[in-house]
Order: sequence, then C-alpha cells, then structure tokens
Amino acid sequence: VWLTVFFAIPMFSMGKLSLEDGGFSNYRDAFSDYRELIPRTFGYALAATVICILLGYPLAYVIAMRGGRRKNLLLALVVLPFFTTYLIRAISWRILLGDRGPVTRVLHSLNIIGENTSIVGTAPAVIGALSYNFLPFMVLPIYVSLEKIDRKLLEAGPDLYASGWRTFRKVTLPLSLPGLFA
Repeated sequence: VWLTVFFAIPMFSMGKLSLEDGGFSNYRDAFSDYRELIPRTFGYALAATVICILLGYPLAYVIAMRGGRRKNLLLALVVLPFFTTYLIRAISWRILLGDRGPVTRVLHSLNIIGENTSIVGTAPAVIGALSYNFLPFMVLPIYVSLEKIDRKLLEAGPDLYASGWRTFRKVTLPLSLPGLFA
C-alpha cells in the first residue's frame, strides 16, 4: 500500500502528464535534443558504479570479516555522511575542487595541472563526486550479505584444501552477490 500510494500512483500520473500535450513527441524531442548528454550520463553512472564496487566490496569485506571489535566504529564511519544532506555533500565537492580549493592548489603546486585549469565540471570530478555520494549505498548491502554468511562454510574451504582465493571465489563471492546487486 505504501509503495502504491507514494511511488506507483505518482509515477503513473507523471507518465500520463508527460504524454498529454504532445504524446510521444515529447520523448522524441528530448532524445534528439539531449542525444549527447544521455549516453554521457549513463557512462558516468556506469563508471561511478564500477568505482563503488571496486572500493565498496573490499571495504565491506574488511568490516564484515576482519572488523572485530571495531566493526561498529567502521560502520559508523561509513554511515556518517548520511548525517549531512546530499546537497551539502555535493556542494562540499565543489568547494574542494574549486579553482581556489585545496585539491586544485595541491595539483597546481605539484605541476600536475596548469595554472588556468579548472577541475570542477570535468568527467573525473563528476564521477568522483558520484562515487563518494553513493559509496555507502554500495557498502551497507554488501556488508549485510557478507555478515549473513555462515562462517563454517568459510572454515570448510581450507579443510577441503582450497586456497583463500578459491574459497573467496567459490563461497564468499556467490553468497554476497545479493548484497552487490542490492
């Protein structure tokens, strides 16, 4: 009922509204006017997703399997960005990467970028900000799926003469895939 009232009905009404004036010509116009932006958007999303997987899976693995007594502290550090709004986090990236920001100054001083080079609005900056903002959404579901794995299955790997990598590949990774897809 909750999803119907707050998701399905608004989505249906927005879809209906988008088709009222021009029918599907609205969509045709949008795809022709923004034909360069749409693939770029999907490319940025794909790159940010891959970066989140590459950073988030090892982080979730370390917290779940090796966290020990510090597990709660590490999870709190992952969740900490949620205590500020998405907009504030995005604006902070703009400040950090701005023309007079600390990152730009360091890159200027190391002669990595030129004096008049701007970082804000570049593909790496956008992908980096997206990755930062969505990394907790990758870490938490993976952590939960790793935490639910029966440790006896992991202990059985070496008993059956499997290497650590093979145990990870054959046991841990398949059992944590639901968290990865979530």
